[in-house]
Parts: sequence; C-alpha cells; structure tokens
Amino acid sequence: MDTMMNTKYLLRYSFFAAVMVLLLLSGCDLGSDGFTGSGTPSSASDNPSGAAGSTSAGAERQNSADSAASDDSAAAGPRYTISWTMHQNLPVPVDAELVQQVEDQFDVDLDVWNLENNQYEALLDMKLAQGSTPDVFRIRQHQDLLKYQQQGLLVEIPEVTLNRYAPNIMKAIREHAPGYEEVGTIDGRYYGIPVINPTNKYRIPVVYRQDWLDKLGLAVPETLFEFEEVIYAFAHNDPDGNGIKDTYGLSLEGMNVVFGAFGQIVFADQLYFGIKDKDLVIGALEPDMQEALAYLQKWYKDGVIDPEFVTGENKGGYKHLSHAFINGSIGMTSMGNYYHWIQDGDYSSWTYEEEQGILETPVQASYNMKELTAKNPEARIVFGRPFSGPDGKRGSKGYDMLMSFTAMGANAVTEPGKLETILQILDYVSANPDPDMYTTMKHGIKGEHWIWTGSSKEDIVVLPPYDQEFSYHNTVGAHLGMMVPLPPTTNREQWASTLGLEQDGIYNALKASTPSLVKHAPGLIKLRNKAYISFITGDRPLEEFGSFVQEFMAAGGKEVLREANEVHRGAAGAGGE
Repeated sequence: MDTMMNTKYLLRYSFFAAVMVLLLLSGCDLGSDGFTGSGTPSSASDNPSGAAGSTSAGAERQNSADSAASDDSAAAGPRYTISWTMHQNLPVPVDAELVQQVEDQFDVDLDVWNLENNQYEALLDMKLAQGSTPDVFRIRQHQDLLKYQQQGLLVEIPEVTLNRYAPNIMKAIREHAPGYEEVGTIDGRYYGIPVINPTNKYRIPVVYRQDWLDKLGLAVPETLFEFEEVIYAFAHNDPDGNGIKDTYGLSLEGMNVVFGAFGQIVFADQLYFGIKDKDLVIGALEPDMQEALAYLQKWYKDGVIDPEFVTGENKGGYKHLSHAFINGSIGMTSMGNYYHWIQDGDYSSWTYEEEQGILETPVQASYNMKELTAKNPEARIVFGRPFSGPDGKRGSKGYDMLMSFTAMGANAVTEPGKLETILQILDYVSANPDPDMYTTMKHGIKGEHWIWTGSSKEDIVVLPPYDQEFSYHNTVGAHLGMMVPLPPTTNREQWASTLGLEQDGIYNALKASTPSLVKHAPGLIKLRNKAYISFITGDRPLEEFGSFVQEFMAAGGKEVLREANEVHRGAAGAGGE
C-alpha cells in the first residue's frame, strides 16, 4: 500500500552555539533515537552500480573508491558539497576522521548540520525558515514526511535509482523488514527511505526501585490495586529513610502505564490511535480514560504524584534520563528503553586492558542506572510487567520499528549526478557489506577506536579511552549513516530477549500520516495535554471530560479521525491487516 509516509569549522560551531543560546533564552528545554547495537552484514549484496563496499578488509577503501569512480554518476566532474543531517548528541567536528575519509573517498565536501537530537525539530525548522534545506534530510518524526513533502522541501527518489545506488540498504529492508519497504511512498512515489530499528520490538520497560520495595516489604505489583498500594507506600512511608517526606510514587511517564491498564497511551509526542470494533479511535478520547483520570486525580490530591510532573521527568541533557527517578523523587517510571536501565552485571560485556587484552567482564551500569548509582550506590531497580486494570488490560508504550525517514532535500537534484552520489555515500556508511567497514562507519577506526572480540566478527570492544567517553561516535564522525534492520547479535540484545518486553506493548495503530494530521496534530496534542493536566490536578472537574472530547473534535479531531480511518480501512482492504 502507498503510505506517508570547515573558516568552515568556525562557521559550523558558531551556528551551533548561537542556536543553543537562542534556545536557552527562549525557555526551550535542552532535554536520542539512539544508534542501537545490531548485527553485521555477512556477505555483499548484488550491486549493479559496483559502489559501496568490498569483500576484502585490506583493500576496502581502494576498491570502493575504484568502484564509485567506475560508475557513470561518480565519474570525474564537479566536487559536490552535500549538506547532511544525522542523529547526534554532540557536535561533529569538521575534521572528524570518518567525515574526512568519506570526503576523500567520494571527492565531496560534507557539511554536517550540528542539530542536537534533543531539539532536532526546533533547530531544523530554524534552518529551514532561513531558506536552507539539507540534502540528506533526516525526518525524525515519521509523520512529518508528508508535511515536508507538501512544503516542497523534499525530492522524489526514483525507485530504480534508489535500488541501483543504495542496494545494500534496500536489501536489508527487503530481507529483514519487508512490511516497511513501501512506507516512504506518497502517492506511489518514493520520498523517504525507512529507518527501521529492530530493537523497537521491545516495549518501554516499567521500572521500580527494588531497594524501596524491599525496605517496605512489597512485591512488584501485578494489578492496579497492588500498584496503588505500592505508590502510596513510596509516597508516605519514607522509602529512602531520610526522615523527610520528599518521595512520590510516580510522575508523567509512569502515568502511561496507568492509561495502559485501560488499554490506551496518552502522553506521547504524537496522537496514539487504538482499534475498537475494527475502526481507529484516538486513545485520549476513549471513555475509559475518565476512569483512569479519576485514579490520577485522587493520587495527585493525596500527594502520591510528583507535583513537578507537568514539566516531565527529564530536566535537560540526554533525553532518555529520568531525573525524577535518578534524584530519588519517584520510585516508579516508564521512561527510556531497556538499554537505558542496564545494571552492573546484567550480562557479560567486553573490555580491553592494555596488559591483558580483551576480557569478558560483567557489564557496567548505563545511562539512568549509572546516574542513579552515582548518587546512591545502594540503589537497585527491577522491571515489572505492566499491571492489569479492571478489565484485565495492561500495557506500556511501544514504538513502531519505523523509527524515522531519511529523505533527500530538494537541492539534491540541482546538480547532475548529485542525488546518485548521495545515495552511494549513504549506502556505504549505512549498510556496507564488508563487516570491517560497516563497523568502522558505526564505531570509528578499527584498531584505534574498536577491535573485534573474536574471529566471528559478531561483537566488538571499544578501546580506551573511548569506552568511557559519552557519544565519542559523533566526535570521530561515526554514525553518519541511517540505521538498517540487521538482526542484533550482541550480548546486550541477547539479554534483552529474556526480559519479556516483546509482550504487553501498546503501539500506535495509525501507521501513516494524513493531510489533516499534519495540519492539526500539533494543536491537538497541546489541547490534549492541557486538558489532561487540568483533570489530574483537579483544576478541571472530570465531569467535563465529554466537553473536552467535543472541543478536541471541533479543533480538527473529527477530520483527523475520519482521514485516519480511511487510511486504516484502505490498508485492511489491501491485506494490510
């Protein structure tokens, strides 16, 4: 089905710094669809253009350069300047090793736009408003593909061109995510290459302070009733033992598990749709949400919900950190993916010691757990299954495997051969069939930044000091490419498969964008959030829930729902369900 879907150095950093100052002055939060571990290609694909990769690690650069030069689109000609957007947590230096390698190999200049992931859309929109459009156009929110296409900012990628010049990307999608091959088409034309995250098959975990539960003599709750008992104890029974009433049960992200006990997800950066009687419904409008809100309103009144929930759990920096949980304010959350909650020793990992070489050792805590145990070394967590509601429903938020799109900006076709060169580069840095070069593009220079852990080339060890550096990938110019859905093979993903996170996920049932959603979604999300916060705090009586639904529908919700169901029924009729 067709669906929506370098002076240069100083300039680049000056812009990045200036934008961050503007954001701070404007009151924007500086809160990463992270580059998760995945498998490596086992063999080269058929490649009619002869570009992007070799089967010999010792000759990989020369072979790839020779093959690129042999193609008609990469023949001697102008040196293209290619503006490039990508996932990043830190600025990419203009002299980054891998950026320079790609520039030399393909005889191009890469202008990497340093748009921090936490504020990607705001930073991107500022650039677009100034009349700049990136050639490699990362669309983080997949529902924005249609919006940017309608604004004339994207260029069609002829499918034959895509398959010829990015064969390895398309091969990975066809073989490992065949249902997503066409999702980047609009009216039958290809505008977005789907970025598929294979680990999104795991829902967001439900996380509790195990040490708090142990102190209070409580078990991980299985039902809404048991959950209520736990969060009241977290709020009122001094689980941290400091003699001060400064703890709460939950905050914003945990509320989604409450909504999940009634079958829906509400607090998300998009409108979540569910299915009811074979039709789509907007979860936040369902009558059962009034009952869920009654619980939350009572808990807020009783001092069980963190009063700062309105501003969210993350207070800046890496966006998947729950500072409310890290700082010991709350004892339950559902924020961040499983790999943001790794505890010391959860599985075996690889380290490198200069005298001993590669060692298999217990993994060290990551992200939220690293921050939490730095503040409180005795803190421990446990994952729980989403608790069940009155009718047996349960769930936590899940993200579709379609994480984003990589599109081509309109300027990508202003010079003959430029689009084809961009696709060759994208294929080379994203899905190189040579395992050494594929891993180099993800993790840096082999022998400098990483080495293989064994001859099977299934896992790597990051070398000191990079193993202790946050987002070193950006500083060396790795992660230029898009994620492709190669099966994960690392110890981390093997551990993840044991956690039960493949069950009880609530996913958005609307898989496509529509014109009315592009038009109305930002306003409707604001309206939804404002109303729900007012209901929870008691500023608005729950008896007005029906009025909220009417307001929502009158503000564009009716049109959004109608178009969503047209798309949904079309998909079902075409065998999409």
